[in-house]
Amino acid sequence: MHAFDVLGDPVRRRILELLANGEMTSGAVCAVIREEFGISQPAVSQHLKVLRDSGFATVRPEGTRRLYAVDPAPLRDVDEWLDRFRRFWTPHLDALGTELARGRRERRLREQRSDE
Repeated sequence: MHAFDVLGDPVRRRILELLANGEMTSGAVCAVIREEFGISQPAVSQHLKVLRDSGFATVRPEGTRRLYAVDPAPLRDVDEWLDRFRRFWTPHLDALGTELARGRRERRLREQRSDE
């Protein structure tokens, strides 16, 4: 399965967001996803399996629990693919940053003048 096929599903993206904060048990992932998406435990397990099989997540047993974590390797591949498109948005973001800084500076100068 192609990386964007995996990431194209909102449930799998949400699972990766959860795992980005650190390891989670399958039960904890399932509880959040069931609450947010209203899908069954077997459906969540299937999404975890897709993430595992595609290399986006790792799993390790700890006693009777299974702990899931993000595997960053496929995300690096996605980042490399996206790199060729960054030129389309990076200058706009840089310009936005400049305008925000200019606005903060002007606001600070106005406040200083009004305090005098």
